[in-house]
Amino acid sequence: MAPKERKPRVGSRNPELIRGIGKYSRSKMYHKKGLWAIKAKHGGAFPKHDPKPAEPKPAEKAPKYYPADDVKKPLANKRKHKPTKLRASITPGTVLILLAGRFMGKRVVFLKQLESGLLLVTGPFKVNGVPIRRVNQSYVIATSTKVDISGVDVAKFDDKYFAREVEKKKKKTEGEFFEGDKEESKGIPQLKKDDQKAVDAQLLKSIEAVPELKAYLAARFSLRSGMKPHELVF
Repeated sequence: MAPKERKPRVGSRNPELIRGIGKYSRSKMYHKKGLWAIKAKHGGAFPKHDPKPAEPKPAEKAPKYYPADDVKKPLANKRKHKPTKLRASITPGTVLILLAGRFMGKRVVFLKQLESGLLLVTGPFKVNGVPIRRVNQSYVIATSTKVDISGVDVAKFDDKYFAREVEKKKKKTEGEFFEGDKEESKGIPQLKKDDQKAVDAQLLKSIEAVPELKAYLAARFSLRSGMKPHELVF
């Protein structure tokens, strides 16, 4: 009579009493599985087998059916970037009036147009408190007053100059955690302060050479009663 073939074991040697809790302990299963004999046979350590080399992945077969017509595919963006056209009334040195933002109503001097299309302007800061900043030409009024900026060097100012630095958050220690959040005043970098002083020094020479121009830039523009905007000449 041929010996009966052993069927593969189905399930665990350690039946569960309830979900997550087995009938036998960890040490009991260590002896029940005969792991102690395997370990003793190989000098007190379990044998290590070399990992099998990964089999090459079969080549992907072409789909059997074509996709339906209603499957949407993203369209390639073939539009070319066009630089923003500068208004004919805005030229380097033109005095502009800001119509929106923190410095609304202030007069500023236009220095140059950046690659993004924004305008680089300054008060200067020493005259009316407006620092070197970017503004959209949609929110300015160009006046007929001009300042000579031939001696002002603005080559280093671009859009990257105004990019914000992303700071990495540091893990708090136990003492800092219980002390709570401390408001740290983030001041303006010294490099930007020096750049502002350098531009102001060059610009003030041209402004002070023209009588009453410094007072004109320091004054804030506003409409008063009886003034008609459409009849004003800037």
